[in-house]
Amino acid sequence: MLLEVDGLCVNYGHIEAIRDITFGVELGQITTLIGANGAGKTTTLKTISGLRKVRQGKVVFDGKDITHLPSFERVKLGISQAPEGRGIFPGMTVRENLDMGAYVRNDRKTKAYAEDLERVFQLFPRLEERINQSAGTMSGGEQQMLAIGRALMARPRLILLDEPSMGLAPRLIQQIFSIIAEINQQGTTVLLVEQNAAQALRRADHAHVLETGEIVRSGTGAELAGDESVKAAYLGGDL
Repeated sequence: MLLEVDGLCVNYGHIEAIRDITFGVELGQITTLIGANGAGKTTTLKTISGLRKVRQGKVVFDGKDITHLPSFERVKLGISQAPEGRGIFPGMTVRENLDMGAYVRNDRKTKAYAEDLERVFQLFPRLEERINQSAGTMSGGEQQMLAIGRALMARPRLILLDEPSMGLAPRLIQQIFSIIAEINQQGTTVLLVEQNAAQALRRADHAHVLETGEIVRSGTGAELAGDESVKAAYLGGDL
């Protein structure tokens, strides 16, 4: 198990955002968290990446307890995130944004760094075309590509993707999910938070349903896609 979340509880002031959630992410697989707005999905990812404090429970990465480890140290261990809303640096160029994704690396003049940059350009050719363009002037789809590419430049073992399809046209949604599958096939473990449950479950090895801060169902992606209650709540009755 690459990532283990055990009995995790997180608050926003006196409001309990997630309570006593437990799940794992297997090495080399895609795990997805689905649920409605406010279910606690983004809070879960922020806690795993070190941006939210844990009230109770623990987070273990590759056998190491990282519950209270600073976020930049988690990046060094191999956890990287493409956040909700993309979070790109609008005043910087595409190249500068990608370089920021690699801020914990000290090998920017090496062959390995050049190979990682080339990997991003192979996944997202549009980024290479826009390499000197200010990120804030790009389309929403291009900015999403940049957010994922920036996360990949940290050379993560686990990439956290928070609502990668949000606000995108249907054609781009299909493209983004195909690229997520390709990233996984190339060896990067994926933890995906997504409201587009149909697309997420179609590609997930394991899936969990979050409701009001609690995990209420778990199974393989196929199992949850076939669950009548999940269909009714998140898939419009059909996948």
